[in-house]
Amino acid sequence: MLFVGEIAGFSVACFRAMSGIMFSDAGTRIGSFYVNKIRLVIATVLFALSMLIINGTLLTAGLNSQHWMWLGISAFVGLVFGDACGFKALVMIGPRLETLVRTSTPIITAIIAWFFLGEQLRWHDIIGIAITVSGIAWVVSERKIDFPSESLHPSHPDSGSIFAGILFGLGSAFGQAAGLVLAKHAMTRCGTQVDPLSAAFLRMLMATAVIWTYSAIRGEARTAVTAIKEDRGALRLILWGSLFAPFLGIWMSFVAVRHVEAGIAETLGSMTPVVILPLLWKFKKEEISWRAVAGAVVAVGGVAAIFLIP
Repeated sequence: MLFVGEIAGFSVACFRAMSGIMFSDAGTRIGSFYVNKIRLVIATVLFALSMLIINGTLLTAGLNSQHWMWLGISAFVGLVFGDACGFKALVMIGPRLETLVRTSTPIITAIIAWFFLGEQLRWHDIIGIAITVSGIAWVVSERKIDFPSESLHPSHPDSGSIFAGILFGLGSAFGQAAGLVLAKHAMTRCGTQVDPLSAAFLRMLMATAVIWTYSAIRGEARTAVTAIKEDRGALRLILWGSLFAPFLGIWMSFVAVRHVEAGIAETLGSMTPVVILPLLWKFKKEEISWRAVAGAVVAVGGVAAIFLIP
């Protein structure tokens, strides 16, 4: 199928946009750490069901120790460390600034893929990435940014300074970038090829095991269940958000990175601020300015350079 990697990459942006609003609201209600733990369980169940329906088994034949090792490292860097930082940043500094900080992810991804995988981007790919990131940053930095951490009670698990929130955002960008590159290495360079669904399931399974084991050691596993029982509205938000981002989003990001360079895949997946504009207008009643529209056009122009220039 023509442009399968590029189409999959852009679909990631759509899924991230839908889940970002839901996870942000859920994190404000019960705390980001609980949201992260619960959504991993839900996503793991969804992946397991998909594996049984599509592949007829939970374990793909031909997996070796290298597959397990690199997918495990990818899970820890991307889903445990990176997403934990991202969720804290989302609640501490809000979706707008958190997204602005995360516009650095495609650049970080391209640099890591260059060093680790030897991927070389064509000149128009580099220009397209630069244009897209610039357009996204222009959209996100349009207006005065509200900082949710300023209104959080000091006892809230995600209270803290704006500077700390930005550092968590940068940690999320690095974790997401490194996790994606390591997953591509596991899928394509460790002997037999691993299909994206199987790789995504194994990665999600290992991340869930790590974060829940850590919670159990700290005696916090039961508190997550208690938080959900006390706020069923947060559970509904996490359920829908988990369908869009950690399930469909990660699956499609693996499809994308298997077919195109990691930097291009992440650039397309980072179009979330552009995709999220109509959602914010519909559900948050936010007005869309001409600057936001212009920034979106610039970002789409960068994507067009990636897609159309041979």
